[in-house]
Amino acid sequence: MNLATPIYTGPQPGSPEQVNAIITELRRLYPTAACSLNFSNPLELLIATQLSAQCTDERVNIVTSKLFQKYTSVEAFAGAKQEELEQDIRSTGFYRNKAKNIRATCQRLITAYEGEVPRTMEDLLTLPGVARKTANVVLGNAFGIVVGFVVDTHVGRLARRFGWTTSTDPVKIEQELMLIVPPEDWLDLSHLLIFHGRAICDARRPLCEQCTLTHLCPSAFIAIPVRSSSNKA
Repeated sequence: MNLATPIYTGPQPGSPEQVNAIITELRRLYPTAACSLNFSNPLELLIATQLSAQCTDERVNIVTSKLFQKYTSVEAFAGAKQEELEQDIRSTGFYRNKAKNIRATCQRLITAYEGEVPRTMEDLLTLPGVARKTANVVLGNAFGIVVGFVVDTHVGRLARRFGWTTSTDPVKIEQELMLIVPPEDWLDLSHLLIFHGRAICDARRPLCEQCTLTHLCPSAFIAIPVRSSSNKA
C-alpha cells in the first residue's frame, strides 16, 4: 500500500466561500479566543507586545506580572536604568534592545503625547521599535480601533497554508488578508488563527489528522492510502 499526496477539491483559496467557512469553524473551535497578553491599560499592552517579539505570550505574562508591579507608570519606565530593566526582562530574549526601545518609547510618550499611548497607526509607528503588528495589537485590543490585521508567525504560516498568500513579508501578508477578509473579522480572525496555530497547525508537525479544516486547506498534510494493483494472473 502506497501513500498518495492528497488533491485539494475545496473552495477556491481566498474566495468568500472558503474564507467565511474557515472563520465560522474557527469561531466554533475557539469561542473565547482573544489577546493572550495580560494587561490593564494601553501602556501595559504596548510594552507587553514589544516584549513578545521572538518570545511566547506565556513567558511575557510571567515577566510582566512582576514588571508591571515594579514600574507602574510611563514615567517609571522612561526613567528606568537600562541595565536594571534589561535584567527585569532578560528571559524574554533580545532584552538589551527591548529595554532600550521600551525606555525610548516611554520617553517619547511623555515628550510628544503627554504620557498617553496614541490612538492612531501613524503616531504609534513613530515610537521606537513599534511596527504595524504591535500598533495593530494595541489599537485593536486596547482601544477597539481596527485599521489593519495583526500578522505574527502563526498568522503568516496559516495564511500561506490556506492559500491566502505566498509571501513571508508581514506587511504584504497584511495587505493581502485585508483584501479577502471582511473588516469586521480582522481582529477576531487574527486571534483565531493564533489559537489554531498553537493548538493544531504547528510549524513543524501540523496535526492535520485532528484538524476539522482539512477540507478547506489546500496544504493539508494528510496522506491518502492507495492500494497498488497486482500484476499476478
